[in-house]
Amino acid sequence: MSAEADKTKLVTYRQALNDTLRSEMSRDEKVILLGEEIGIFEGSYKITAGLLSEFGPERVRDTPIAEEGFVGAAIGAAMLGMRPVVEIMTLNFSLIAIDQIVNHAAKIYGMFGGQQSVPLVIRMPGGGGQQLAATHSQNLEVWYAHVPGLKVVAPSTPADAKALLLAAIRDDDPVIFLENLALYNTKGEVRPGDTPGEIGRAAVVKEGTDLSVITYSRATTIAVEVARQMAQEGISVEVVDLRSLRPLDRPTICASVRKTGRAVVLEDDWLSYGIGAEISATLMEGAFDYLDAPVRRVAAAEVPLPYAKPLERRALPDAVDLRRVILELLDDTSFRS
Repeated sequence: MSAEADKTKLVTYRQALNDTLRSEMSRDEKVILLGEEIGIFEGSYKITAGLLSEFGPERVRDTPIAEEGFVGAAIGAAMLGMRPVVEIMTLNFSLIAIDQIVNHAAKIYGMFGGQQSVPLVIRMPGGGGQQLAATHSQNLEVWYAHVPGLKVVAPSTPADAKALLLAAIRDDDPVIFLENLALYNTKGEVRPGDTPGEIGRAAVVKEGTDLSVITYSRATTIAVEVARQMAQEGISVEVVDLRSLRPLDRPTICASVRKTGRAVVLEDDWLSYGIGAEISATLMEGAFDYLDAPVRRVAAAEVPLPYAKPLERRALPDAVDLRRVILELLDDTSFRS
């Protein structure tokens, strides 16, 4: 390989997904795409741009607006040897297909005694901040992360979007692939090649010694920025990006907090019964003796997300919220100059 070909490229999250779908469809003719307006219109968020003209309507299939129907069809195709990648226009619309996802895709392997797998990927954009109002701006990842038989990933960077989508497409189990809308235009370095990531492996994206922030998806970008700002004030914040919500990398989470002694969980979802609650319980079981203070959580306001922009912004967690809780948790008298 030439030095030029080995160079990383700066691409958007959107482009990383598009490039990965193209490369996997070229590599394996069993990879097919199904979803609402993914062909002629090239997808609501242009993730599938150019793929219909390149691979044709047999492999890039526009579906009716009938989530239960086309997710069910994709499950059947997966059982017959194909590797479907379904795009549901928004995570919120997956509620129409939740019976197919939870009662069929997630359970077939177990109910068939391991004789039948379902190599299916369901891609779903979600999250708030786009003024799409309460029924189109939800973070329902905890619903799917709760279900045995599913794998659930939520990459925060273009590099992880590529690596985890490669892993998801090649996995023999159904994978829920969560994409926060606010990430599509973000940019990052992506390496060439087609090495899959590891589903179930968190990443320490910034080392620190005073406190750990455990987070995922869009919230990771907030945590990293706050950690960099606070480093200039002499406060060392470690950031752990979960990347995978099921399976959950409990050892990495606990190892970070055993090192720092304090933890904040940052998430875009509602506080009650959420991912943050699961992380808090994990730390009580795996790092309790190392904690110097209670685990704190920063999450969205427990309301249907408002449409009005100022109210929407206030309902979602931001850098100011995270910074305030970090300082409270550190009991910052010894950290401020």
